[in-house]
Amino acid sequence: MTLSLPRRITHVLLDLDGTLTDSAPGIIASLRVGFADAGLDVPTDAVLRTFVGPPLGASMTGIGLSDADAGAAIAAYRRDFEVHGMFDNSVVPGFPEALTELRDAGVTLLVATAKPEHYARQIVEHFGLDRYLEGGLDGVHGAAGEAVGLVEGKEVVVERALAHAVALGADVGQTVMVGDREHDVHAAAHHDVPTIGVTWGYAAPGELEAAGAVALAATPAELAKLLTS
Repeated sequence: MTLSLPRRITHVLLDLDGTLTDSAPGIIASLRVGFADAGLDVPTDAVLRTFVGPPLGASMTGIGLSDADAGAAIAAYRRDFEVHGMFDNSVVPGFPEALTELRDAGVTLLVATAKPEHYARQIVEHFGLDRYLEGGLDGVHGAAGEAVGLVEGKEVVVERALAHAVALGADVGQTVMVGDREHDVHAAAHHDVPTIGVTWGYAAPGELEAAGAVALAATPAELAKLLTS
């Protein structure tokens, strides 16, 4: 099934890491600590950068770690992340203005992230992004806190965010995902929702196009135009 942008977009699911915020500095620093504290070899920064965005368990499995080693590394990572890495982060320049434009145009905004929900809500609140979301922090949907391995992928989070959107009166056929990695595109497509890929995030060259993103935005202003035109 080939997806395309709806003629009218009423509800938007926004990814967090690499889309709304540049979270790589804090995540990579805490991953380095996590691997070291777990007694594992620390991957290169280039490899660690690929961890930003996808479910963490999937990335750990992807580099060949056993479930036990992955669990140890994630637990150690989270201990450091909660103290040091979480707010070593910044909102993508121009995005608050784009969010204001979208809200003024009547678009309902929700967050759908593979990050554990309790972290995502703290980050959204810290940067004041909750003011743009339907229901404030209730509009932030993330992975269950206990999900360590492949227990909960992005498609499960998208499903919950969509259910919230539908409860708010959304037609799924007028809903769009916005993300910076292939897993955003695939998770949304699993629910027949098209994705606009943002090119300022952490995707490898050609990743978003190959995954099936229906359009690309190079700036938040360009994204707002795509969503409201």
